Amino acid sequence: MRRIALFLLLTGILCNGQELHWENNQSLKFKCHAGQSISLIKIQLDINHKDLTWEFGCKDTFASGADCVSSPQVNESNQTFAYECPPHHVLSGMSSYYSTKLEDRRWQFFCCRSNSRCTDKCEWITNVNGFEFFNVPDQKYLVGAESYSEKEDRRWKYKYCSIVQC
Repeated sequence: MRRIALFLLLTGILCNGQELHWENNQSLKFKCHAGQSISLIKIQLDINHKDLTWEFGCKDTFASGADCVSSPQVNESNQTFAYECPPHHVLSGMSSYYSTKLEDRRWQFFCCRSNSRCTDKCEWITNVNGFEFFNVPDQKYLVGAESYSEKEDRRWKYKYCSIVQC
């Protein structure tokens, strides 16, 4: 009985788009499934590898097909950046290249939109410590990220919006 309950719990998590992406000193590439956007970002320090581990979750966002674009790399290693998806797009993926020499990452983002949906009432959250958990609030959708490097640690701030019918 407990095995069945555990199986159902894990199946429910996977169906909601929760995915673990564990990377140490490697390139990181994560994209939600079509029609979804990032709903969870969890960053933890791995002291043994002197890098971070990343966990992402996704949630259903668009009922119909979405139009998606990739950003160029938005920063050089150890530099501040602020990135926002194009108008009416939501954040559906993130990728980075890790430089062992500079001990930092260069970032790129993947954003999607639906022709019938627009972003509205956007706001930035306060800074999140680089090794914390960020869960996008209910009925809100991630649209941007800002980050700066502080003593080999990167601090994050996120922007999210509501989505309304256009």
